[in-house]
Amino acid sequence: MEAERSVWGRVVSLVVLSLIVGGVAGGVAGALTARILSDGELEETAAPVGIATPTSGSAVSLSEESAITEAVGKALPSVVAIVSEEATLPGEDQQPVALGSGVIIDERGYIVTNEHVVRDATSVRVALYGGEERQATVVGHDSPFTDLAVLKIPSGGLSPMSVGDSDALVSGQRVIAVGNPLHDFRSSVSVGVVSGVQRRWQRDGIFMEDLIQTDAAVNPGNSGGALIDVLGQLVGMPTSVVRSDNGRDVEGIALAISSKTIREVAGEIIEQGRVRRAYLGVSHIDLTPEVAAARGLREQRGAWISSVGEGTPAAQAGIEVGDIILRMGGQDVTASAPFLNVLMGLQPDETVPVVLSRDGQQLTVDVTPIQRPQRP
Repeated sequence: MEAERSVWGRVVSLVVLSLIVGGVAGGVAGALTARILSDGELEETAAPVGIATPTSGSAVSLSEESAITEAVGKALPSVVAIVSEEATLPGEDQQPVALGSGVIIDERGYIVTNEHVVRDATSVRVALYGGEERQATVVGHDSPFTDLAVLKIPSGGLSPMSVGDSDALVSGQRVIAVGNPLHDFRSSVSVGVVSGVQRRWQRDGIFMEDLIQTDAAVNPGNSGGALIDVLGQLVGMPTSVVRSDNGRDVEGIALAISSKTIREVAGEIIEQGRVRRAYLGVSHIDLTPEVAAARGLREQRGAWISSVGEGTPAAQAGIEVGDIILRMGGQDVTASAPFLNVLMGLQPDETVPVVLSRDGQQLTVDVTPIQRPQRP
């Protein structure tokens, strides 16, 4: 009887221990089991390795992983590789000068990409997801205001990507970059989160606006590719990566043009062949205190005019080389609102007052911008 109680005591202890371990660990492979032998002895054995019951957390992880793979599978046929070429010398073969990515957004053959991918190209080829190559033409671009260009390839057998709502993005939301980093790694995928929205970043004399910040890995060749959400919709386009800041190394900051901007700009290029932008016909240097000091200028802000095109709106208004534009159409030209950003807010064929500084004196002239000529 004592032996029997001892045996059952051990059984109860093991059952309690098993329950405790199971409750904490959710079921452990290799947990001990017990059974009573016919002679009343207790045998302890190792249970076969089993699969633990998924917790709610792992169920969420599996669901998210499934959503990501489905989104990638949906997006990959819409992402293309772009090779732009330019001739070196007469008679020589063309050489690749830019390797990047693009996204099919219209079954008629329209592809959106970064303008810098096809800049100065004399020939552009597009490689589809399946490997087929098609010759492309540049329909139009929006340089220097946004880093966007639209290409056209022959239609047929294309899978356009659905364009999502970038305004609905929130920090922490999962996003996926799809493109061709280094060009050799075709159809590569990297996963990250939205690190921030409504970012602005200055490049080539203009602050790019409404950018999406992400920590998804972006490298050369990803430019012009897709930043998608877990529904496989285009919510952004990788355009720039911050590598350093004032001598400090930077990691995990990639910037993408929002789908809102892509929709507006690409839509206008497809319909009109260009984006409606104001043009004055000047070359300029944005002033900073350092630049002003180096040139011996009193004004420490504004746009110093280095050249004025003959017959342009600026020339017709009397703007001269050496003038400093301080204000256009009611907005000051400053470090945070440089010349191109202010010009971006003007409309062709609408006359606006422009405040100048000339030889230390301020004067105001009326300027009527025209439609910006499309660079070939």
